[in-house]
Amino acid sequence: MDENEAGPLPLLVVDGANVVGSVPDGWWRDRRGAAERLRDALVAVAERGVPEHPGPLEVVLVVEGAARGVDGVPGVRVVAASGSGDDRIVELVRAEKTRDPARTCLVATADRELRARVGVSGATAIGPRSVRP
Repeated sequence: MDENEAGPLPLLVVDGANVVGSVPDGWWRDRRGAAERLRDALVAVAERGVPEHPGPLEVVLVVEGAARGVDGVPGVRVVAASGSGDDRIVELVRAEKTRDPARTCLVATADRELRARVGVSGATAIGPRSVRP
């Protein structure tokens, strides 16, 4: 967990499959490459933040399927889901809110079911456009 003088940085968990899939740019031909491009773009998001939540942010990109094996880079931690990416995202949010109930947790996804699940866990859902370049 990254911290600043005011306490822990807000946590942004990114639903990699959903955010990559939100733009029809041929991502399906190279899912791993698309996840790597998203990871690289998230470095700037970690620094600048997202609407209503200025940076810096702690950013976690959750990947699944063909995108497993993508490594993290400074500013973006990558977590590979062994099964459902959505389930792993909910686990991450629940664990963080258990550890620090006051910490701001954001989840970038357009998936309605996931948005509801993380909302119950205390996170705020934001749309994929919030983290896209």
